[in-house]
Amino acid sequence: MTNSKEKQLQTAQLKHLRMAPRKVRLVAGLLKGMSVNNAEAQLLVNPKRATEPLLKLLKSAISNAKNQQMDVEKLFIKEIRVDGAPMLKRWLPRAQGRATPIQKKGSHITIILAESEKIKPSRFKIAEVEKPKKSQKADEHEHEHEHEHVHDHEYEHIEKKEKLTQDGKGFSKKIFRRKAV
Repeated sequence: MTNSKEKQLQTAQLKHLRMAPRKVRLVAGLLKGMSVNNAEAQLLVNPKRATEPLLKLLKSAISNAKNQQMDVEKLFIKEIRVDGAPMLKRWLPRAQGRATPIQKKGSHITIILAESEKIKPSRFKIAEVEKPKKSQKADEHEHEHEHEHVHDHEYEHIEKKEKLTQDGKGFSKKIFRRKAV
């Protein structure tokens, strides 16, 4: 017998992500069991490279859940799985005719969302930034150039920097001195 209040699950997959599974699992492990809003906030502030594709996948899963008439406020990440994708094998030439193998690893990510009545209200409100339309951008761009004033002493400073780099002096001279500093 099945319950009349059977839990709905929503899945989304990302295949052949060109990133090592070990690196993706570092970020994915943080998200397991979190509500969808908290997970999205976590991904927005995390500096790791794997957050961008995970955030895109999470938004896709949320969109899929909306299409299935699931309540977005009650969604949480039931399971997130990162599996290895087929590895690209390359070779790097080395000394004396040898070659070193290079393994370019990839990942398959599966995220499963479920509804729960126990989800607390989100602590974060994620504000969506509105993108200005092209006509607004053009007007703002013209408006910025009208008020642009650069003083003569600023130009002199820029010219001095250019002159130093052209002469080969300055930074490169400091680096390549014969005596240690």
